Amino acid sequence: QVQLVESGGGLVQAGGSLRLSCAASGRTFDISDMGWFRQAPGKEREFVTAINWSGDSTDYSDSVKGRFTISRDYGKNTVYLQMNNLKSEDTAVYYCVADRSRVAVATTPKIWGQGTLVTVSS
Repeated sequence: QVQLVESGGGLVQAGGSLRLSCAASGRTFDISDMGWFRQAPGKEREFVTAINWSGDSTDYSDSVKGRFTISRDYGKNTVYLQMNNLKSEDTAVYYCVADRSRVAVATTPKIWGQGTLVTVSS
């Protein structure tokens, strides 16, 4: 089993920044690619971003491209999501996800964290 634990959520004003972290533990050799989904109040979960094993390939949804950056630290088994120029529509629970391919991470990831709430006030 792989466990994903997110941290770093909170309340921020529009235009501000936050950095989310996701620490993986357990059978981490069972996963390669990681990413983030989010779910806003009253809406379905949506893909945000993904990063491959080597860290040299990333995907972003159009709604966050140019504002969010995903990165990973192999030594710490941790993935980060740097969120800049936050907007009220970014308010959501953010979930860290993992699987064995970037396509799987971006569509139907097998492993999910418990989520961390990000609230952007306007």
